[in-house]
Amino acid sequence: MHNRLAGKFAILTGAASGIGAATARLFAQEGASVAILDIDGYAAQQLAGEIRASGGEAAAWHCDVANADHVNAAVAASVERYGAIHVLFNNAGIALRAPVTEQDEESWDRVLDTNVKGAYLCSRAAIPHFAPQGGSVVHTSSVTGITGVRGRAAYSSAKAALVGLARNMALDYAHRNIRVNCVCPGFVRTQFIGGILSDAERTRRLTALHPLGRLGEPEDIASAVLFLASDESSWITGHALVVDGGFSAGHAGEI
Repeated sequence: MHNRLAGKFAILTGAASGIGAATARLFAQEGASVAILDIDGYAAQQLAGEIRASGGEAAAWHCDVANADHVNAAVAASVERYGAIHVLFNNAGIALRAPVTEQDEESWDRVLDTNVKGAYLCSRAAIPHFAPQGGSVVHTSSVTGITGVRGRAAYSSAKAALVGLARNMALDYAHRNIRVNCVCPGFVRTQFIGGILSDAERTRRLTALHPLGRLGEPEDIASAVLFLASDESSWITGHALVVDGGFSAGHAGEI
């Protein structure tokens, strides 16, 4: 056990798998009590059990972040169990990929509701319960929130909105010493890009777009979120931290 989050309580959404699960494990290793919120309640409970078995402290709640009643109930139950909140990681998100002319209205709404409205609802529910000394909110944005990637109109719009939301929240809650930032992952080996990873040629092409020569691992992002959540980043707010192996720096191929 380390102690960068010792004595702190963190709520993490979309935390039953991928980046969220890696972050929940790391937070627990660093001494935090973690509340795992996920639409897959069974997987969330499994992860909480795993963390407890390894000596950490964790609980889990089924939660659709786009549903205000779900969010309010999960946050209330978490606070009742663990007390004041120190960290909120708004990580829940979905990706339905299409250009605007091929994106149906229902799927557009689902992407925006989960990725943007979800962060709003969770922040609205959690911030009143933050500790008097303040804390940290981290949104999971994406490199697609700061640079274009073809065929991702709704997803890119949602992730760009989170960068704007973080900046505005940083201003609104600075007086309470609540810092608000984004992490912007590149392409990470999770189920999010399962379709690409199942195709060796597509995986090769995607990897080649990352100057550091590999795709991200969930733990790469978790380490960045830990930094933003911890006191090590105590003078950083309103920032979008890119963790992408150089993907957004430009194109490294010969021209």
